[in-house]
Amino acid sequence: MTTTPSADPSSLEREEAHALLKGMLRVRRFEERCIELYSAARIRGFMHVYIGEEAVAVGAMQSLRPDDAVVSTYREHGHALVRGVPAASILAEMYGKAEGCSRGHGGSMHLFDLAARFYGGNAIVAGGIPIAVGLALADKLQGRDRVSACFFGEGAVAEGAFHESLNLAALWRLPVVFFCENNLYAMGTALTRSESQTDLTAKAASYAVPTWAADGMDVLACRAAAGQAVAATRAGAGPAFVEFRTYRFRAHSMYDPELYRPKAEVQRWKQRDPVETFAAALQDLGLLDRAEHDALERDVAAEIDDAVAFAERGTLEPVEALTDHVYRRRVR
Repeated sequence: MTTTPSADPSSLEREEAHALLKGMLRVRRFEERCIELYSAARIRGFMHVYIGEEAVAVGAMQSLRPDDAVVSTYREHGHALVRGVPAASILAEMYGKAEGCSRGHGGSMHLFDLAARFYGGNAIVAGGIPIAVGLALADKLQGRDRVSACFFGEGAVAEGAFHESLNLAALWRLPVVFFCENNLYAMGTALTRSESQTDLTAKAASYAVPTWAADGMDVLACRAAAGQAVAATRAGAGPAFVEFRTYRFRAHSMYDPELYRPKAEVQRWKQRDPVETFAAALQDLGLLDRAEHDALERDVAAEIDDAVAFAERGTLEPVEALTDHVYRRRVR
């Protein structure tokens, strides 16, 4: 296992630093607005937010090209945003509107955008992992210079789909990178209560897959680890596994009373808030001043306001369209 240390933020260019911070702010503020809209019953169904884990999506996605594929889990709003799925399209989907990226059929857990090569949004734990392996197999068979990246939580590591997928990916040396977001709790079950081996990199290494571990609260450490793993895979080394050690600040879902972890633990992790600590580091280095920070916040707020307006004026899918795109049309 390679442990990637935190990079020195003083090496960043000003524009680069601002882009990383803005990326995390977009995810944080978007999800804060989603919580407000959900509480106002504008968004229905299940919803799982990513607050606290923004450094992973923003850092890891830096190493991917537009033609690479991304597969995600049900906590995927941030992945979709960073990947380039428009905020308006995501929010319209969560409203159940026809203008949504999945035509309003999928909701929060099933975001999909072919143009962005974003293949979900999967509601089943570990469900996206074999999809990523299949995408990587297709690329290899077609001789395409692409990488497939798959995000999933540590709960997926206990599923059979994880083990079958890593075995085949390693056996066939497929260009797929497994990004495990270890936030310590699979729904309400702590890692130490569900896994006999809590070093998740050891599980991947048992399939002869090279592994990296990174501080998931540090955007530069996430970027460095993902960059090394993706570069190795793109160069033909086969699959790679990266464990991001992170934490979600909110409950598992909007209906979760969150009785399984102590409040003091949550507060302790919030002191390492990836957005606030990165902004503070940039301010200390003279790479960000108050006016620049405020301008980033205004840009993000305007984008989200536009997305909300787009979703509000969208069109609800008619009941008659309920089974469209579920079954393949019969060809005579």
